[in-house]
Amino acid sequence: MKLIRFGMAMLITALIFTLLIVAQDLLLPLVIAIAIWYLINLLAGVFGKLRIGEVVMPRFLCLVASILSFVFGISVLVQFITGSLSDVGNATIDYEQNLRALWAYLPFAEYVPIDGFFDTVADRLDLSAIVTTVVVSLTGLARDSLLIVIYVLFLLFEQGNFNRKLSAFIGDAQKEKRVLRIITQIKADIRKYISIKFLASAATGFLSYLLRNALEINFAVIWALLILMLNFIPTIGSVVATIFPSLMALAQSNNGFGLFFAVLFGITALQILIGNIMEPRITGHSLNLSPVVILFNLALWGTIWGVPGMFLCVPLLIITTIVLAHFPRTRAIAILLSSDGRVNITED
Repeated sequence: MKLIRFGMAMLITALIFTLLIVAQDLLLPLVIAIAIWYLINLLAGVFGKLRIGEVVMPRFLCLVASILSFVFGISVLVQFITGSLSDVGNATIDYEQNLRALWAYLPFAEYVPIDGFFDTVADRLDLSAIVTTVVVSLTGLARDSLLIVIYVLFLLFEQGNFNRKLSAFIGDAQKEKRVLRIITQIKADIRKYISIKFLASAATGFLSYLLRNALEINFAVIWALLILMLNFIPTIGSVVATIFPSLMALAQSNNGFGLFFAVLFGITALQILIGNIMEPRITGHSLNLSPVVILFNLALWGTIWGVPGMFLCVPLLIITTIVLAHFPRTRAIAILLSSDGRVNITED
């Protein structure tokens, strides 16, 4: 009997992941919309805590202010990144000259001519294919963006009826209480994860900006923003956010590798100090997720949904662990997903 149950569980799991892959174009925009809807409500809650004397902003105005802030922030960010990438493209000629000069410092430079290296790269680089890929990606992004906006609007219009619908759907006061308890814990843990991760990532980005600005590295602001965003991808994001700014410093330098190593070691030190020392101390054991499981989860969701899946992997893991922990039959799986074998279950 246990073997049959195990087989059925494996079959259902395989079917779920197959559905996630096959229905990606439908499900991923919905999941992203739910994430944006949650962030809008989270920001609205922040506006709701602001007081002018004894006056508190009404909930409706908090939502409007949150939506406007969200739209304004995204618009400014997109325009800034687009303009900065254009400036980077204009600086590539100077960077190529610097890289040619740095190549002469390498011990094998006389055996591997730099011109031959660049010619080989240019021959293998099909610019038309790259442009086509970018256009297709932007077209798909625009299509998904419209769908995401529609989903977010419907979620905002319907959110006032969620509890009423949940009560009617469950039809049992005890079960409803249990479900609401799970939802409350999920909201609290995700809110804590996002808040702490944002503060840690913002601190890393700001300090890296100060470092790059002090070293007079170009595009310090754009790399600070990218570091802030990439740090939401566990482990891999921090590595990418360290290597690419360092390579940019290498391309800018024309007098050796000192600037490259200064940026590399400086940003690495910031990532270790904030991401590996300060952030875990602030987070404590509240999330209690195994680092190995997080890495596996990152690879899993990255395979299923690409880069968006990498950003969503930790919140999805938090939700999965909390849900599994509240049911006796699946609590063992939640224990395996935890860091120290303890699972946080909110009691009545």
